[in-house]
Amino acid sequence: MPTPFVFLDHNATTPLRPAVIAAMVEVMGEAGNPSSVHAQGRAARRRVETARRQVAAAIGLPAGGEIVFTSGGTEANHLALRGLKAAGPVLRSAIEHDSVRAAVPDAALIPVTADGVVDLQALKRLLADGAALVSVMAANNETGVLQPIAEVVRLAHAAGALVHCDAIQIMGKAPFDMAALGVDLATVSAHKFGGPQGVAALAIAPKVPLAALQTGGGQEKGYRAGTENVAGIVGFGLAIAAAMAELDAYGRLAALRDRIAERLSALDPGAVAFGAAAPRVANTLSIAMPGVKAETQVMALDLAGIGVSAGSACSSGKVRTSHVLTAMGVAPELAATAIRISLGRDTTADDVERLIEAWAALRARSRQRAGRSAA
Repeated sequence: MPTPFVFLDHNATTPLRPAVIAAMVEVMGEAGNPSSVHAQGRAARRRVETARRQVAAAIGLPAGGEIVFTSGGTEANHLALRGLKAAGPVLRSAIEHDSVRAAVPDAALIPVTADGVVDLQALKRLLADGAALVSVMAANNETGVLQPIAEVVRLAHAAGALVHCDAIQIMGKAPFDMAALGVDLATVSAHKFGGPQGVAALAIAPKVPLAALQTGGGQEKGYRAGTENVAGIVGFGLAIAAAMAELDAYGRLAALRDRIAERLSALDPGAVAFGAAAPRVANTLSIAMPGVKAETQVMALDLAGIGVSAGSACSSGKVRTSHVLTAMGVAPELAATAIRISLGRDTTADDVERLIEAWAALRARSRQRAGRSAA
C-alpha cells in the first residue's frame, strides 16, 4: 500500500470538507437561477442568501454592510482597490499578495520591519501627504505574520482614508472582526478553510463608495454582474461556518509548527525561521535551508511524498525570490532558500515527523555533495 501524501501547503488551498462536498453535489443536482422568479429560482436565491448571512456573521460585517460574492480572492481584491470611487493616492504594504500588488501597481509602499510587521510610523508619515485608501493584509500568506489592523485603521481614518484588508489568510485561523476593527473593505476566499476554489467575497462597510468592475445583469446588488455560482457559494457558507466553530481548536497547530522549527534548527543551526519573533497564525512557517535553493527543496520533498511551497503558490507554478522576504530585508541568497510549510486542520504529529526526516535527509545529501565539490 503506497504511503499517503503529506499535504503541508494549506495556505495555497485546503482539502474540501466532506459536508461541503455533499451539499455542493446536492445543489448541482438542482436547476434554478437565483435571478429567476419561479420556485426553483427562489430556492436557489434562498441558498445564496443563507450563505451570505453565514459569511457576514463569520467576518463581522458591520450592520448595513454588504457581502458581494466573486470568482475568487483576486477578483474581490481588484473590486475593492479599483472600484473605489474616491479621489486620492492608494497606500499598500510592501508584503501584500500579488493580486493586490497587481491591482494597484503604482501605490505607495508602506515598509515593514525585519519581523514582517507593517511600520506604523512610516504609515503615519505617508498619510500626512494624503490618501484615499490604505490596503494592509491581516495575515501574511508566506510568513503568517499578523498585522496591527486596528492601529492601521485608527491612523488611516484619522487622516481621512478608508482601509481595505485582505483577510484571506486569517479566516479560520485567528479571530477577525471587520466591524470591531473598523475595516471598510475586507476580502475572504472559500478555499482557504475547506470550501471550494473559485468563490470568494468582498465585504463592504456601509457608505463605502464602490463601483462595479464587471457589469451586465446587475447581480450582487449591482456590485458584480454574472449568474451566481450557487453550488460554490453554498459550499463557501458551510465551510466558513465550520471554520469558525473550530477556531479555538486550530491553535493546536502552533505546537506542531514550533516543533518543526525547533527540530530543523537543531539539524541545521543556520536555518532561519522568518517572522518568528512576531505574532503569527498558528499554522505557518517560513524557513530557510541555507545553501539549498527553495525549488530544490520543494522538488525533493515532493519526491518524498510531502507537499510544501516556495513562497506564494499563486504565481503560475513559478519559483522566484519572495518580495515579502525582500521587504523584510532578507538577503537575496538567503531568501532564495526559503520554503513555506503550512499546516492544516488534519495535520498530525506523524506528518510532522515525516517532514523532519525528509528535510534531514535532503540536508545530509546536500552537505555530502558540497563536500565532494570542495574536495
